[in-house]
Amino acid sequence: MVTIPAQMDQLRLIVQSGEPATWDAAWQANVTPWDAGTHQPPLQEVVESGVINFPRHGQALVPGCGMGYDTIYLASALNLKVLGTDVSETAIERARAHLATNNIPPPGEVSFEAGDFFSFKSEDKFDVVYDYTFFVAIPPKRRVEWAQQMISLVKPGGYLITLVWPIEPQSEVGPPFFVRVEHYAEVLGEAFEKVFDKAPETSLPRHVGKERIVVWKRV
Repeated sequence: MVTIPAQMDQLRLIVQSGEPATWDAAWQANVTPWDAGTHQPPLQEVVESGVINFPRHGQALVPGCGMGYDTIYLASALNLKVLGTDVSETAIERARAHLATNNIPPPGEVSFEAGDFFSFKSEDKFDVVYDYTFFVAIPPKRRVEWAQQMISLVKPGGYLITLVWPIEPQSEVGPPFFVRVEHYAEVLGEAFEKVFDKAPETSLPRHVGKERIVVWKRV
């Protein structure tokens, strides 16, 4: 069995910074160390704790959705119409196949779309956007662009949920690139207010002690 660190090394050989299409090569090679096979426990924890009054109707977006586990969870738990996007066509094909095996309680709804987040446009703004491993996957020099997109896409009063992982010693290599909670705050600026920041009580075994669930409210 290939270990997670070994998969990370393989990933860095395949994915070329500045070439989004190389992510599809990683999916085709099944080099997806971020894929846990299920939705993330910290996401479920913050949604079901009731500490944040998340909307129970409206639209949500999950960029870099991969297989779509969290996309499906958000639609099921919050009754939202959720769009998952990914630059990898292979990931989207697999997400659609996975969706076909799940029943989403109405009025929740899920759709998947291949495309580049940085050129993504929507006539409607989103009530919730969720980022798990997308922020850390992009070169740090593009984090300002990431924030500009989030500011554009999240409606005033809406929420940006960020699962900050992996929190590990500083390194210049990636992906995933070195990350701390303050890196999100630096680029989001005054457009978002941090309303929740916690080390989750429940994490996947390989995530224990290496993640925080942080919620930002659009002002």
